[in-house]
Amino acid sequence: MTQERLGVLAGIDESTARSRVSHYETGTHKPTYDTMCLFAKVLDVPECYFYILDDTFAESVLTLYYASK
Repeated sequence: MTQERLGVLAGIDESTARSRVSHYETGTHKPTYDTMCLFAKVLDVPECYFYILDDTFAESVLTLYYASK
């Protein structure tokens, strides 16, 4: 999925979606928790996934999340 598509699906204006998502990815700007919740919904992951530092734990969270659906 492109940065622009992610942004548009999360409700960001199409004209700025790519640059805003790019700024979030590079750490130039920090998205709000509400924005992260929209990204989580679009990507079908739990909100907490974005805040987990340990990759193994993140994989476990995704496994449990998808198993509970």
